[in-house]
Amino acid sequence: MPFSQAQDRFIAPARLRPQLWRLGLGVGLILLIYLAWMAVIGLAVAFAVGLDGADRAMGQVGIGSSPLSILVLLATFGGLVLGTFAAVRWVHKRAVASLFGPRDVLLRDFGVAFGVFMAVSLPGIVWVVASGNLTPGVPLSTWAIFVVPVLLGLILQTGAEEIVFRGYLQQQLAARFVARWVSFVIPSILFGLLHYAPAEMGQGAWLLVGLTGFFGLLMADLTARSGSLGLAWGMHFGNNILAILVFTTGEALDGVALFRLPYSLSDPSSVLGLLVADLLALVLVWAVLRRWLRGR
Repeated sequence: MPFSQAQDRFIAPARLRPQLWRLGLGVGLILLIYLAWMAVIGLAVAFAVGLDGADRAMGQVGIGSSPLSILVLLATFGGLVLGTFAAVRWVHKRAVASLFGPRDVLLRDFGVAFGVFMAVSLPGIVWVVASGNLTPGVPLSTWAIFVVPVLLGLILQTGAEEIVFRGYLQQQLAARFVARWVSFVIPSILFGLLHYAPAEMGQGAWLLVGLTGFFGLLMADLTARSGSLGLAWGMHFGNNILAILVFTTGEALDGVALFRLPYSLSDPSSVLGLLVADLLALVLVWAVLRRWLRGR
């Protein structure tokens, strides 16, 4: 399907009520519901571990230092989903399903993007493991217990981010502004800033923001060209599987990873080569998916 047709189909529901004041109100509602959801999770954690241990437990959740803390962290993204659904229904008066694109396209594109991402990543995975520079992460027995719940949590987490940034924001901005860059760049900048974590990443925090923002631009392009969230969601899901379940630098989100890499994001010079390789792999996956879209 031509680019303009796919994008028009995807943003058509947002054109019914494209006012900027509605977008501002919708974003405020998303944040409000997200904060309320976080409060509920905080109360649940306090009930489970007691008030004395609640602060320490939530601190572990913030950095994902154990399998359970990873699961709780992933569960927090449910607030973004609920908030975006509420904004779409109550503020913009459109169907929740309009965030995703056609269901058959969504499911097919998710599977294709996930498969392409893993196929492109496989040589790098084999090379990193064979290099012998890795240190063990969690025991394999622990990993096997938590792998399925974490995979489900990653579907929620990546889906929540795609719904907010490539769904809601991209659609509403594209419906309001003719210039395509607005709906691509603004959500991607916000997406990158969402991953700003100087306490954990040190000097590499802004490097990660830039890489994540660029990833968001690639996802925005694929979403507009395909007319659904499927390609972006599938590629995002594959990326986060590797970053949380397989490899970690040990600085954050290392509670359920099998291996730790001998690099540190707090020292950008040590990890620069890895980030460049990651960037090239992302561009390659994007290019393959773009080629596939032209042929379908």
